Amino acid sequence: MNTEILELLHQNNKSRNWEEIEDKLKPLIVKKIDGEPVYQFYETLKDNNLEKNKQLISISTQPIESFVPFHIHNYVEIMVVLLGKCVVETPNEMIPMKQDEIIIMDTQTIHKVQKIDSGTIVMNIALKKAAFSLSDLDFLTHNKDTHSVSSIMFSLLSSNNSGGAFNLFHTNHDKQVVDTISDIISEYYQPDNYSNPIIRLEILELILRLVRIASKSSVLQIQKKRQNNNEIDLLTLLLYIEKNYETITLEKMAKYFGFNANYLSSYLKKKTGYTFVKLVQIQRINVAAEYLAFTNAPIEDIALKVGYENPSYFYKIFRKYIGGSPTDYRNQHQK
Repeated sequence: MNTEILELLHQNNKSRNWEEIEDKLKPLIVKKIDGEPVYQFYETLKDNNLEKNKQLISISTQPIESFVPFHIHNYVEIMVVLLGKCVVETPNEMIPMKQDEIIIMDTQTIHKVQKIDSGTIVMNIALKKAAFSLSDLDFLTHNKDTHSVSSIMFSLLSSNNSGGAFNLFHTNHDKQVVDTISDIISEYYQPDNYSNPIIRLEILELILRLVRIASKSSVLQIQKKRQNNNEIDLLTLLLYIEKNYETITLEKMAKYFGFNANYLSSYLKKKTGYTFVKLVQIQRINVAAEYLAFTNAPIEDIALKVGYENPSYFYKIFRKYIGGSPTDYRNQHQK
């Protein structure tokens, strides 16, 4: 991380008194866990004071040597360890994090960060409900007509679904990820007229890079994070579909993860709005569209490659999602 960026954040890396915050903001207690209150944090604060931050995308540093109680947000939160290490705590587990590791907290996920020392810098990015629209996410798909399964994860950031889940990303100090984070910080703390749209695009780029890192890992290495025993890491499931779309069945996938098939099907529908069958079809058609656009392989071979033994059925499904035939699509994209 750029030393100028770290110095900038060190200046904002102060301690905060929880009793003072509680007295001023009077956050609602939504429940208790073993007698410990869980607060509703629906506002973000500016660094160094208790003034509310009204921006749709806000960035702040985790206060040093400060108690922070269990809480929930109505927005997605990205936490980045820029220097040192920290421990994120949920009701069920402790999540140690080290430099350049990133965790994305879904809405309504109960969590807190244990006290950090003065040598640690943790950056929090709050993505409020209206920060992104679905149109902002279009460029994340492989092309304008189709969506990859993992890109569905991005569309969830623009919704207000109550998730109660999180994803931890081990970036292995990926230079492109670190550089993107540096750019986001610079634009936020040294803004000009162009900074807001640049920040939005760079956050989308950051998330896309994280999903790419995760997709290159073995599914077994993508940790299944749960808010309770019934929660599954959605990203793990979507990446599994993305990797195994050719021969996947609901029963095989459920067995792999140790879940009842009906439960898994209901979970996917609840979290994504799509059935298991549709998620598989989306991935197959997405890959088929790439083959059509960038190769001269026979259409029947492409259909077989993506999991359709019956070419007629492939033509039917392709037309359903794309709005035209595979031949028309190829002609349009190979001009």
